[in-house]
Amino acid sequence: MTALPLRQFLTNVSDLAYGCMGLGGDWDPDSSVTLEHVQQAHEVIDAALEAGINFFDHADIYTRGKAETVFGRVLKQRPELRQQIYLQSKCGIRFDDELGPKRYDFSGAWITRSVDGILTRLNADYIDVLLLHRPDPLMDIDEVAKTFLSLRESGKVNHFGVSNMHCHQVAYLQSHLDMPLVVNQLEISLQQRGWVDEGVYAGNPQGADVNFTAGTLEHCRQQGVQVQSWGSLCQGLFSGRDVSEQPGHIRATADLVASLAEKYQVSQEAILLAWIMRHPSRVQPVIGTTNIARIKACSEVGHISLSREDWYALYVSARGQKLP
Repeated sequence: MTALPLRQFLTNVSDLAYGCMGLGGDWDPDSSVTLEHVQQAHEVIDAALEAGINFFDHADIYTRGKAETVFGRVLKQRPELRQQIYLQSKCGIRFDDELGPKRYDFSGAWITRSVDGILTRLNADYIDVLLLHRPDPLMDIDEVAKTFLSLRESGKVNHFGVSNMHCHQVAYLQSHLDMPLVVNQLEISLQQRGWVDEGVYAGNPQGADVNFTAGTLEHCRQQGVQVQSWGSLCQGLFSGRDVSEQPGHIRATADLVASLAEKYQVSQEAILLAWIMRHPSRVQPVIGTTNIARIKACSEVGHISLSREDWYALYVSARGQKLP
């Protein structure tokens, strides 16, 4: 198995990333962090590290900043952890407030303010990777470039990337930067298959409604940009959730995942992750479960590589129809 592209920049980074969106309680802006939330963060971080995961993915909006806050309290209590892990966070999404509706903001002032808030909540002097969370139509590319340079020179951010961007947006932003974009985080899973369908339907009118921009994976591979997948486990759809009222192809796919888990002697979660990681783009899945047993189950993906036949069996089953 080839190395993660991210290892050009971060040594010994884990094949899986842990997504921290489930930490810190609910999304109510008026609720507070509790001791139980902090204890949960301790347990989740320990479980991830025991599973060989040392890359932790945040965003400033996750549970309205409380996910970063509880993680930061863990780091304050156990500062030695900082040297054992990599921290990634995202910014650029603003909730509706007295100034306007929910919006995206890549202005230099907002990015800088966001990073300062991230570092404060995480009790960290720097983060390893900062991602722009969702494309901002009003992005001033020169302003972003100037801001990135300032953040890097100040030592607050080591590397930069994007999330939910297609290849043309990534290439355009990169054209104005004197540093490489190292990550593009996209929705990728057995349920959300546009990333595969786009290539399969190349030149075929049946694929006209595939919502995934052609060339995005290829661009990232050519430029050494690490593709990360969010939504990797399909929220348990194929690994234990009740699917009795789901369409037939969903039920059949859940059964197939269970059958392959027995065949490969791993968890169902590992099968879902193995399907993503079998692709030559060398995707780094982000897992977001706070269930300790499921975190451990995910780590079993390191023991297997799906055969071509099993990979296609899952793909065709999840599609609910034969290949074109």
